[in-house]
Amino acid sequence: QVQLVESGGGSVQDGGSLRLSCAASGYTTGNYYCMAWFRQAPGKEREGVATITRGGRTYYADSVKGRFTISQDNVSKMLYLQMNSLKPEDTAMYFCAAGTSAYSPCPALKSFYNYWGQGTQVTVSS
Repeated sequence: QVQLVESGGGSVQDGGSLRLSCAASGYTTGNYYCMAWFRQAPGKEREGVATITRGGRTYYADSVKGRFTISQDNVSKMLYLQMNSLKPEDTAMYFCAAGTSAYSPCPALKSFYNYWGQGTQVTVSS
């Protein structure tokens, strides 16, 4: 059974940095094509933040472009999200997701992804 476990969330000041990690288990690397980070703030829809194909092609939402970097280690089955210059509006629960369909770049659509982690909270204070 596929499992995704996020870590690295926390509370930071405006302008601070955090690095989120997602540990994947229960499947072989070849079984998925897309990995992504989503976030959901209270009362809002879950939105795609960044995606990455198995080959490393990335996509970023306009709101995080230039501040966030998605990366992966296919050997250790880890997904990362480096978040710099954090803003209060980045406050949300952040989720890791994996999808088995092939598309490039990977779309930032919830319906595209088959597996989800439980989330890690990021809080940015002004």
